[in-house]
Amino acid sequence: MESSSAVGSSGFEVQEDVEFDSHGAAYEFYKEYAKSVGFGTAKLSSRRSRASREFIDAKFSCIRYGNKQQSDDAVNPRPSPKIGCKASMHVKRRQDGKWYIHSFVKEHNHELLPSQAHFFRSHMSDSPRKNDAKVRRRKILSSVAKPYGVYQLSSPIDNFLRNQHDRGRSLTLEGGDAQLLLELFVHMQLENPKFFYAVDFNEEHRLRNVFWVDAKGIEDYAYFNDVVLLDTAYFSNKYKLPLVLFIGANQHIQPILYGCALIADDTVFTFAWLMQTWCLAMGGLHPQVLLTDESNSMKTAVANVFPDTRHFISLFSILEKIPRQLQYLGPWHETFLAKFLKCVHKSWSEELFEKRWLKLVERFNLRDDLWMQSIYESRKLWVPTFIRDVSFSALSAASRCEGLNSFFDKYVLVDTSLKDLVAQFKLILEDRNEEEAKANFDAWHEAPEPKSPSPFEKQMSLVYTHEIFKKFQVEVLGAAACHLKKEQEDESSITYVVKDFENNEDFKVEWNEQKLEINCSCRSFQYRGYLCRHAIVVLQMSGVFTIPFKYILQRWTNAATSRHPISEKLDEVQAKVRRYNDLCRRAIILGEEGSLSLGSYTMALGAINEAMKQCVSANNSTENDLRTGAVATNLQDINQGSIATGDGGPPSSVVMPASKNSKRAHSGKERESVVSNVNKKGKVPTEQGASNVGSHGDFHQMDVHGGGLEYPNAYPRFFTTLLRTGEMNKKNVDMLSEMLEEQS
Repeated sequence: MESSSAVGSSGFEVQEDVEFDSHGAAYEFYKEYAKSVGFGTAKLSSRRSRASREFIDAKFSCIRYGNKQQSDDAVNPRPSPKIGCKASMHVKRRQDGKWYIHSFVKEHNHELLPSQAHFFRSHMSDSPRKNDAKVRRRKILSSVAKPYGVYQLSSPIDNFLRNQHDRGRSLTLEGGDAQLLLELFVHMQLENPKFFYAVDFNEEHRLRNVFWVDAKGIEDYAYFNDVVLLDTAYFSNKYKLPLVLFIGANQHIQPILYGCALIADDTVFTFAWLMQTWCLAMGGLHPQVLLTDESNSMKTAVANVFPDTRHFISLFSILEKIPRQLQYLGPWHETFLAKFLKCVHKSWSEELFEKRWLKLVERFNLRDDLWMQSIYESRKLWVPTFIRDVSFSALSAASRCEGLNSFFDKYVLVDTSLKDLVAQFKLILEDRNEEEAKANFDAWHEAPEPKSPSPFEKQMSLVYTHEIFKKFQVEVLGAAACHLKKEQEDESSITYVVKDFENNEDFKVEWNEQKLEINCSCRSFQYRGYLCRHAIVVLQMSGVFTIPFKYILQRWTNAATSRHPISEKLDEVQAKVRRYNDLCRRAIILGEEGSLSLGSYTMALGAINEAMKQCVSANNSTENDLRTGAVATNLQDINQGSIATGDGGPPSSVVMPASKNSKRAHSGKERESVVSNVNKKGKVPTEQGASNVGSHGDFHQMDVHGGGLEYPNAYPRFFTTLLRTGEMNKKNVDMLSEMLEEQS
C-alpha cells in the first residue's frame, strides 16, 4: 500500500484491514471519507473477471484526479475540475468474495473543503434535509464563524429569500474564467496563507458571487476601519465586469483595497452575503462608517448586517444619477444642477435646506418625481448639513474623478474582461503598495518646508503626513484672505461670519471656547479630516494658537499605525520623529560599515540582535509610563553626536556615497564629513557619485552570496524592526545610539 491510513477532519479513518461485501459498499465507504475530509469522488474504473463476469477490481478517486483531455479548440468546451490530483482508493475482490483495500493515496494537490462538501455532485443525494439551501447556508456560516470568531448577525442571510426570478441567476463568465479565478486565488494563497476568498452558489449550484481580499488589505483594515466605501459603480453602469470594491484611505490619502467581488445581481440577498463575507474576512470587525450607493437593497442589507455601523450615501453617487434620472429636463439640466448644488452645499442649516429644496422641486415641477422623493427621504444620509459629527476621511467626494475609488478606473474599462483583470491584479496591488511604501519613507525622512511663521503650521509640520500637511498648509495660508465678523453670541458659543475673499463666499463658524469646539459650515473637517481656513482665522482672533486636540485625527498623522495613540502632548509625536531620524542616520552608517566584510557584517548583526532583545525588554518594563504619556525628549538629549539642524528641527535624511565596488566606502573622517555636511535647513547637498538611500518601504535583510554582500536600495529590515521596538522611549534611543556608534 502507498499509504496505510488517512484521517479526515472529523476523525474518519481509512485502515488497511477493512473489508467490504461489495465494490459498491467500498465506494460508499470512500464517499463518507471524502465527505468528512472535503472533496468530491468519482468511480474511476472497474474490471470484471473474464470467466465469471463478476467484478474483481475497482478504483475510486478524487474528482480532480487526472488531467483535462479536451482539446483547446473544442466548440463550447465544458469546464473540467481535473488538475492532476493523485488521491484515490483501489479495491480488489478476494476468492471468498470479500473486498479489501489494495492501495490508498491520501495526499491531494488542492484545498479541501469539508464545510462545503455538500456542493460536490457525489454528495448531493445523501440527504434531502442536508441539501436544503437554507440548512446548507446555516451550516456554512456556523462552521466558518467558529475559527474566525465572527460576530453573529442579529438577522441572518436566510431572512432574505430569493424570489423565483432570482433563483437561476449566476455570474456570466466566459470559457475558462472560473479556472482563471481559481488559479489566481490558489497562487495568492500560496504566497500568503492569509489571502481570503469565498464563493456563493445559487440553488442550481452555479457560481453566483465571488469575493476575495489580499493579506495586506486585511492588515490595513485593523488601522483604518473608520470609513469604508462600498463602490458598485462598475456594476451599476453595466460594465462587462460586474466588479464591486471595498475601498478605504490610509494616512497619506491613498486608496486601500479592502476587497473585490463579482456579483450576479443587486438584490438584498447578494449585498447581505457580500457584507457578511467581507466582515468575516476582516475578523468580524464592523466599520464605523459605511458609504454606499443610493439603493434600497443596499440600505436594507446594511441595516441587517451592520446594525451598529453608521450608514451614509456617497454624494457623488447621487450627483452621477441626475442626468439619467432627470433626463427629461433637457435644456434646463445645467440650470437645475447649479441650483441643486447650491441647495446641497450652501445650506448652512437644516431649515435653509428644506426651504431651498421646496423651491427647487417647485421651480422644475419635480414634486411627483419618484427619484427626487426617494433621495429627499434619505437626505439625512447624504446632505452635508445633516451630517455634522462624521469624518469621511476624503472618501465622500463630490465627483468620482476626485474620489479615491477612481484609482481603479485606469485598470477597469467598460469592456475589460475578467481575463484582463486577473492578468494585471497583482500589478495593481504592487503599484499601490509601492506608492504607499514611498509615501511612508518620505514621511519619516523628509521634513516638510514651512511657508509661513504661523504657529499652526509649525505645530502640525511634524505631526501630519506630508500629503495632509500640504493640504492643511493651504488652509493656513488661505486664512490671510479671510475676514471675520461676529454675528451673534450667547452664554456658550459665538457665531462668526467669515468672508473668504479667495472663494468669494461667506461661511458661518461656531466657536465654543469653553469646550474648545469649532464648527464651520464648509464642513472641511467632516469631509477631509482637518480644520479649514475659516476655523483657523477664528482661532487666531480668539487667542488660540494651537489646533485643539480633538481636531487632530491620528489617522492623518505619522503615528497612524502606531500601537500607542497620540495624546494631547503632541511634542511626543514630534520627539518620535526626531528619534526616528537620528536612528536612521546611525543605522545607515552602521549598514555601510557592516557591509564591507563578512566579519563586520557578523559583528553588526550580533549587536543589532542584542539591541532588539534589550529594546523589547525595556518597552515591556515601561509600558505603564507610555500609557500615561512619556515626557517628550529633545534631539539634543538623545546623544551628543546627533545632527544639529540649526533651528531645532529634526535631522534630515542622509545621503550615502555609492560604494558597490569600492575598497572601502570612506574613512572615519570622510564619514564624519558626509554626516555633518548638513545646512541649516536640514538638507544634505547631493554630490557626484552619491545616491539616495532608497525610496521603498519594503525593507529586506542583507543576503550573503559567496562571501559578497548584496542589499537593495532601501533600509534593511533589521533597522525598521529596531525603530518599531524603540519608538517613544528615550532609554531605548540612548541605548541604541550608543550601540550603533560603537559599531560604526
